[in-house]
Amino acid sequence: MSYPEAKIRIENLIKIYGDNCRPALKLFWKGANREAILQATGQILGIADVSFTIHQGEVFVVMGLSGSGKSTLLRCINRLIAPTSGHIYIDDEDITHVDEKRIRQIRRTKVSMVFQHFGLFPHRTVADNVEYGLKLRGMSKTQRRRKALETLEVVGLAQWADNQPSALSGGMQQRVGLARALATDAEILLMDEPFSALDPLTRREMQNELLRLQKELNKTIVFISHDTQEAMKLGDRIAVMKEGVIVQLGTPQELLNQPTNDYIRGFIQDLNRGQILKTGTIARQTISLILGQDSDRVALKQIQSQNLQRIYVLNPLGEPVGFVEPQQLDLAIQQEVKDITKLMQTNFSKVEAQVPLEDIFHFYGNEQSLVVVDETGKFKGVLEQADVLASLSKKSSGAFD
Repeated sequence: MSYPEAKIRIENLIKIYGDNCRPALKLFWKGANREAILQATGQILGIADVSFTIHQGEVFVVMGLSGSGKSTLLRCINRLIAPTSGHIYIDDEDITHVDEKRIRQIRRTKVSMVFQHFGLFPHRTVADNVEYGLKLRGMSKTQRRRKALETLEVVGLAQWADNQPSALSGGMQQRVGLARALATDAEILLMDEPFSALDPLTRREMQNELLRLQKELNKTIVFISHDTQEAMKLGDRIAVMKEGVIVQLGTPQELLNQPTNDYIRGFIQDLNRGQILKTGTIARQTISLILGQDSDRVALKQIQSQNLQRIYVLNPLGEPVGFVEPQQLDLAIQQEVKDITKLMQTNFSKVEAQVPLEDIFHFYGNEQSLVVVDETGKFKGVLEQADVLASLSKKSSGAFD
């Protein structure tokens, strides 16, 4: 997946909790870890020299056990917690050194936060809760009411606008919290374990809802989680933290297939690979025949040289429209058939590149291969049944025996 630009840049971020951080900081630069610093100074190392970039439109998940520093990192991004040293850039503006007036403006316009325990005002209606950030911004009552209702419609709660939060289920209350963040039109959403207080079924529903909204709205999301399955489902990339350090940063597939050490392997050893691996990550690149551009003779030679069973035919937009087998191509050449579409077969199945492997098993009762396309329908490659089985049975590199 490609992204147009960096939205957030973290450079050498350090956070030390305590009244006098200087001695602890000196120890850290000499190589002391969290435990040694705590014993020597009584100060707690929360974030230990972290650097990374989050791209525009990316869902970036920070995962780790309790005390790993993930929530501290999130709160540093909107400066609810002041870093000890380092830099945090949002749209190339270093927010670690702006004054309180500017950081409040950034929180009201650029960055919204969704909390774990909803954070709703019990005495206000659902619509009033959604309007709250707009009210702080100074928007008129009419404008903010209209915006609140529009946003509640997006999350499926418009009919609950005049109810109190207590009338809503936990999942619905979290949708209100999400709507409040979305109403401000902030480009960045910070989400601190927002679904962890929900029951498993509601949690899955909210995860799916977030993915749906992200597809429509294309926000930059920093999502905190201690749940590996959730992180793998939601994250474009995942940063795994331990004692303030990022142990590994990569895509779900990279963490699953190339864990850096036993700490990462401990997180992923019980995961369902079929739910995490996507068709696009294991699809085979293969030659294709583009209508009106490619020669039938060249295509036949390529099929024969690579011992292929078929070659897929694409329209000028790069979308698959059918396939031909070697004997059909040979016949077309012998009979000087000008229109290959008269000979090609069109009874093939296709899936999008982002579909989990678990969702394509039903295809293989009748077919040995599937065509994989991107979100615009363009040809990405072919997925053989053998490829799926190999990926599901594969052990992670260096995993436990």
